[in-house]
Amino acid sequence: MKRISLLVYEDAVLSSVSGAIDLLLATNGYLQQLGKSPAFSLELVSEKSKHIQLNVPAQLICYKTLDEVTDTDLILVPAFYGNPDLALAGKAGMLDWLRAKHAAGIEIASLCLGSYLLAEAGILSGKACTSHWMAIDDMQRRYTDVQVLADAVVTDRDGIYTSGGALLSWNLILYLIEKFCGHEVSIGVSRMFNIDLDRSSQAYFVVFQGQRQHEDEAILKAQTFIEKNYHRPISVDQIAEQTNMSKRNFIRRFKNATQNTPLEYLQRVKIESAKKALEKNADDVTSLMYNAGYNDVKTFRKVFKQITGLTPLEYRKKYSRRNVAAV
Repeated sequence: MKRISLLVYEDAVLSSVSGAIDLLLATNGYLQQLGKSPAFSLELVSEKSKHIQLNVPAQLICYKTLDEVTDTDLILVPAFYGNPDLALAGKAGMLDWLRAKHAAGIEIASLCLGSYLLAEAGILSGKACTSHWMAIDDMQRRYTDVQVLADAVVTDRDGIYTSGGALLSWNLILYLIEKFCGHEVSIGVSRMFNIDLDRSSQAYFVVFQGQRQHEDEAILKAQTFIEKNYHRPISVDQIAEQTNMSKRNFIRRFKNATQNTPLEYLQRVKIESAKKALEKNADDVTSLMYNAGYNDVKTFRKVFKQITGLTPLEYRKKYSRRNVAAV
């Protein structure tokens, strides 16, 4: 039986905790229906108090504090609510505990933004990880020795697991169920919860909002120019002219500030406009392509799929308002 310690703290996301509990206990029930023994022994653990009041109207009872956890195989670290700086503050003891357990060879899995705690503890140093798509840029800036994968749903390396955003955490739990219990069991549990197992990317969830968390005023001016003129045939030279820089220096500073080249940024702005049009039931893909500043259908489809992981028609089918069933 795999012994799992689910870490609980005051600003933990309730669904991150409850989802893991539901899936793991459902797996035990499913195995018993098959005449097999339960696979998981689950305990909720916390740093100090055994009664944890979350930031929502819910309280969790933990039967062990961290210093009482002496025998476990896997630690699950849930996501948190709010600003990462606030969430990480005051968690030195928790980070020390995670660091010590990792050094002792205990496997650790983070759910969604729980990856911040692993990175802050140094557990992800030199490794690849994923997180909620909204946190990717921030994590890349904070933890330069960590390879943060924007599109990944799940990562698995050296007994360290991470998951993409929000309910993609469930995909990580199912991944662990398959790893420890086999494919048939994970399929059975996924059907019980109606979870889509074929998600290979979280790219199509991403809403591009522009990387403006920097203080380079010249680059901010260039970003504004791109966002106002993306539908026109503008070039990198024209964008650089807005900043009175040489093209080479402009490209270097732009990438340093935004983590994208000017051309990559322009493409992402164009595709974001196309995504919004498709979500509003745009029937004419060619027209929205022109409105986004593309003149070639093949190029448009190629770039759209590179960024979102879906073709324009697949994206419209998935997110168009007209595809919501009327009752």
